[in-house]
Amino acid sequence: MAQAQKKVFGIVLAGGEGKRLMPLTTDRAKPAVPFAGQYRLIDFALANLMNSGLNQIVVLTQYKSHSLDRHISQTWRMPAILGAYVSSVPAQQRRGKHWFSGSADAIFQSLNLIHDEKPDIVVVVGADHVYRMDFAQMVQQHIDSGLGATVAAIRQPIEMSTAFGVIDTDPNNPGRIREFLEKPEQVEGLPDSPKEILASMGNYVFDADKLIEYVTRDAENEDSKHDMGGDIIPAFVANGDAGVYDFIHNDVPGSTPRDRDYWRDVGTIDSFYEAHMDLIATLPVFNLYNEQWPIMSQQLNSPPAKFVRDGRGTTGTMIDSIISLGSVISGSHIERSVLGPWTRVMSGAIVVDSITFDRVQVEPGAIVRRAILDKNVVVREGASVGENPDLDRARGYTVTESGLTVVPKNAVVER
Repeated sequence: MAQAQKKVFGIVLAGGEGKRLMPLTTDRAKPAVPFAGQYRLIDFALANLMNSGLNQIVVLTQYKSHSLDRHISQTWRMPAILGAYVSSVPAQQRRGKHWFSGSADAIFQSLNLIHDEKPDIVVVVGADHVYRMDFAQMVQQHIDSGLGATVAAIRQPIEMSTAFGVIDTDPNNPGRIREFLEKPEQVEGLPDSPKEILASMGNYVFDADKLIEYVTRDAENEDSKHDMGGDIIPAFVANGDAGVYDFIHNDVPGSTPRDRDYWRDVGTIDSFYEAHMDLIATLPVFNLYNEQWPIMSQQLNSPPAKFVRDGRGTTGTMIDSIISLGSVISGSHIERSVLGPWTRVMSGAIVVDSITFDRVQVEPGAIVRRAILDKNVVVREGASVGENPDLDRARGYTVTESGLTVVPKNAVVER
């Protein structure tokens, strides 16, 4: 296999502010936001790279990165004796007195990492998407194509073209990108599926020397926004040197027809919430229980979740939900929800269509509906959240257009 003869290096772009996920990103970088109880968003990118055979990976960080750096150092420890590592690399102002001004600038300012490792191929991925992907297959296509860059693309309904960077392929060579369209209002469908488009996933494979050349040239362009998707890929396309990898062809071990091409950008509160709801169906759209392609994360030193009667002998119920380690559910009702580690839900409380992070406490008789409760939130006895959007707004909580309430870290919800 050609890939085995190539040295492949991984770069995870994890420096974004995550403004659209506020208030969940008030105190943490977006890739450090908890997901599905025990995971962080960055775990999906790192697990995919590791499962794909990459064992030298750097994570470029910038904003509010302490919890992200700590998670990487505590969780992603690799055997150094084999030359393997996952390393968090903060912005260091190596190219002047300024921080990263875009994803391409982050790579440009970190070119010393590529020069040190001297890879043949560089895989560049985002840190805030939920999916499974075998990058080895994409790398192999990239090598076979002979092109300098390859963009991973997922099929999306044509009416969603205004939400994505859309890839227009050469009809005479479907593997080559003819044009990269940024959120176009009108676009043609795919030849084999007229109602679908190819949307960029934000994952790329480059020849290392070409990546160095293009980001260096981009750094000298004062009119550039120094963005990988907005500037670097279009430059490759303009030179006829960019290919596309259709995600529908990616075959991950253990995947099912239902979840094999699942990918979700969780960059907004509503998409973050919907991705959680994808997990809890009987036949989930995204299956966390695929042992052949595990999503690794920190192994919590916590006891199992426990479901008990309350002091009066009332039996609780739990329906279509995920309950994390350390949680105690006592005589309460949990439905269509994902509860984070060490969550406490007490007698007579109701939690429906909701997400909790670490160490949330829902006291007796409290009600939580269509809400996300950040770390250490306490819902007082008899209080409610998510039932009255106007009241939640008056309390200072974020309420999305869909009516989803987000309670920030350490808040106390009173009656």
